Amino acid sequence: MQVPVRQRLLRPRVGPRPMTSHSHEIVFPKAALYSAAAVVIFSLVIVGSYRLMGGIAGDHSASVNLSRDLWFEDRADGGIDVLDARDHQVVDQLKPGSNGFLRAVLRGMVHERHRLGVVEKSPFTIALWTDGRLTVEDPQIHRVVELKAFGPDNAGAFERLLATGGVSR
Repeated sequence: MQVPVRQRLLRPRVGPRPMTSHSHEIVFPKAALYSAAAVVIFSLVIVGSYRLMGGIAGDHSASVNLSRDLWFEDRADGGIDVLDARDHQVVDQLKPGSNGFLRAVLRGMVHERHRLGVVEKSPFTIALWTDGRLTVEDPQIHRVVELKAFGPDNAGAFERLLATGGVSR
């Protein structure tokens, strides 16, 4: 005997639900969605304001205040001789295993020279700008690294070399 449909609907279910009764609707918390949208909009407003006020990255109107061209030569003991490009006099000797940041920056620039097939050697230029930036440039590959972005201790390794005999401009 079959139970009428109306009685089946009114009777409480006993046991597991059939597989066909689940929902495929994905529910996402609206608060999280609104928060994420607010963060994106806030970021766009900040970046847009910065650009409108003239703070576009790479657009520096400052001039070089002090600069120095230096050669870096590896020694047999793992150290590095730092030579002034004007007179080829040793201005500093970096001990083996020291100055890790300085070595990493220079190694990266030398690697880029090799990758681009640049065989002619030239000195690197360390410059202190009127706006306070400190940079090291490889004139062969036109690569500039802004050193203060890596913190005062790392920038200090290069600034020390500049302070020992840079040329005012």
